[in-house]
Amino acid sequence: MDADTQKAKVGLRKTIRAALKKISPQARDLAAAQLCARLKEQKFWRNAASVLLFAPLPEEADIWPLLSASLAAGKLSTLPRFDSTTNRYVACRIKNPARDIRTGKFGIREPTGLCNIVPLNRLDFVLVPGVAFDLQGRRLGRGKGFYDQLLEDVRGVTCGVAFDEQIVAEIPVEPHDVRLHCILTPTRWIEP
Repeated sequence: MDADTQKAKVGLRKTIRAALKKISPQARDLAAAQLCARLKEQKFWRNAASVLLFAPLPEEADIWPLLSASLAAGKLSTLPRFDSTTNRYVACRIKNPARDIRTGKFGIREPTGLCNIVPLNRLDFVLVPGVAFDLQGRRLGRGKGFYDQLLEDVRGVTCGVAFDEQIVAEIPVEPHDVRLHCILTPTRWIEP
């Protein structure tokens, strides 16, 4: 790994996290609602028969209502679950959120062990969290590489999810970093 690239990533994470802390709870809720509404207008979402969502962390846009919308639309709806035997995330089908979801290894809501695994290459549309994104579809994650590993096996459309404050001019990248097909913010739909 390039030390300069790693240093740049650490600095960018710090800058973006500071910017996100400045967003008021009311502005955060409004932006998340706008983001969810914007996604529902997109053909990739409407046409997808199978989707991978994610359970947002407190500093991320709250896309949790999209799980109910996905289930109501009859989509095969999945969430990532960390598999400690492989040290990777797998996609697992959610049928009943009240029964199928628990708090996982990293304190994130994820499917229980009873939920069926869905091969990542069978998913039509994947929502991807991140710390920052650029207009070329590059993503800065949390630094562990778990989502880059997951994205290697995805054949469907990959979509970064962000507040507008998370869009930057350029993300420093390494060979293992995976580019996304599109990025969704409360005010923009970006297709690099």
